[in-house]
Amino acid sequence: EDVDVPSRRVLITGATGLLGRAVFKEFNENNWNAVGCGYRRAQPRFEQINLLDSIAVHDIIHDFQPHVVVHCAAERRPDVVESQPDAASQLNVAASGNLAKEAAGVGAFLIYISTDYVFDGTSPPYKETDVPNPLNLYGKTKLEGEKAVLENNEDAAILRIPVLYGEVERLEESAVTVMFDKVQFSNKSANMDHWQQRFPTNVKDVAAVCRQLAEKRMLDPSVKGTFHWSGNEQMTKYEMACAIADAFNLPSSHLRPITDCPVVGALRPRNAQLDCSKLEMLGIGQRTPFRAGIKESLWPFLVDKRWRQTVFH
Repeated sequence: EDVDVPSRRVLITGATGLLGRAVFKEFNENNWNAVGCGYRRAQPRFEQINLLDSIAVHDIIHDFQPHVVVHCAAERRPDVVESQPDAASQLNVAASGNLAKEAAGVGAFLIYISTDYVFDGTSPPYKETDVPNPLNLYGKTKLEGEKAVLENNEDAAILRIPVLYGEVERLEESAVTVMFDKVQFSNKSANMDHWQQRFPTNVKDVAAVCRQLAEKRMLDPSVKGTFHWSGNEQMTKYEMACAIADAFNLPSSHLRPITDCPVVGALRPRNAQLDCSKLEMLGIGQRTPFRAGIKESLWPFLVDKRWRQTVFH
């Protein structure tokens, strides 16, 4: 029988990461011919590409001839960016500009994943037209990456998103899921940030937005520029931890809300809420309720398996 190979081609960078895996899956399951690339964890499932190797990047884009490139790869840990600024800038800025140039060379639509941390968090919610003012080096490198992308590919799209969670391979993959052990081990009290206002967003929802944006662009070349997407439940990390405890019928009395501004690590914006009305008006978007999404993401990491019966039956 003839195998129906989808004619629409998409290349996903950072396909081994939390967001990249979800983006790959979303396109793959919706009749796109998806190729993912990664670096350290790539084989055997994905192409191994060092995005700092401009010849390798040129070759894969010219060989595969994608219609769409979703650029998920980044150094996204603010404290790592502060400690390794040159490496972070190479990946977040230089590699992004080069990828945008190569995508433009084959007429591919590039979606560059950016962050709410381009804003200082003093006057939310932020529209796409609001002036960025990043507080930390991570936000600065992602903003420079946005500029590098648009300088090299004026038809590209920038998609700014907030803190992500989803089906993780390790709890440390997400700033949301990493709290699960502190929630589960209720024999010792745990301090939780109750200062920074966050909008936890499921990677499946961001993946759906990327695909919808790509499909809209196939029909309408005016779809480009900067866009925002975010979950719409405002929570501090303390409130997320309590919601996680509640989702699994676990105690939360050992969780301690800390209302002071954090003093260690990279500066964080207090509230960088993103206004998502531009995408909503295009009919694009998807939101998973936090409790449903977090339960689905975390149940494999439940330590006390007896809880599973109470949660799932």
